This record gives sequence, C-alpha cells and structure tokens, in this order.
Amino acid sequence: MKTTAARIAAALLAVTLAVPALAAEVDRRQASQQARIAEGVESGQLTPRETARLERKEARIRREIRRDRAENGGTLTPAEKASVNRQENRVSRQIYRQKHDAQHL
Repeated sequence: MKTTAARIAAALLAVTLAVPALAAEVDRRQASQQARIAEGVESGQLTPRETARLERKEARIRREIRRDRAENGGTLTPAEKASVNRQENRVSRQIYRQKHDAQHL
C-alpha cells in the first residue's frame, strides 16, 4: 500500500513539474521566432511590410495563448499546445521564406 501511494505521489510530482516546462517551451518558441524576425530586419532580409505581417501573426498567436491560459488556470491543454505548435511551425516557414526571397531593403 505504501509503495502504491509513493508511486502515485511521484507520478503527480512529475506531472506537476512537467507543466511549467511545457509552458516554458511555448514561451521559448515565441522568443525564438521574435529573434529570427529581428535578425531579418537588422540584416535587411525582411522588408517593413513583411515584418509587419509576421509580427501580426505572432501577436495573434500570443493573444490566443494568453486567452487559452486564462481559461485553463494558467496552463495550456495538450490540444491547445498542439494547435499553437502548428501555428508556430507555419509562421516559422513563412519567416524562412520571407528572409530568403529576393526582396531586400
């Protein structure tokens, strides 16, 4: 009986510690995307119009994350996290394409 309770407590602790790590992953991804956009601006690879479009998309994702966390007590559900990840993947590809197209300042 004690070992079962200990296992349950250990599993609960592991889940509790993993939740902030998932939140940190989403925040880290957001920061990385912003840094890539900033690098594109500094290097002249992104035009002002491209930058504005990418920033709007990132802001939309940030608003969605904030809204989802507010509804769920500060965390994202696995489905919400997957949705955010898909959106970030899409924006990441757009950042790459915009930085590597023939348009420069």
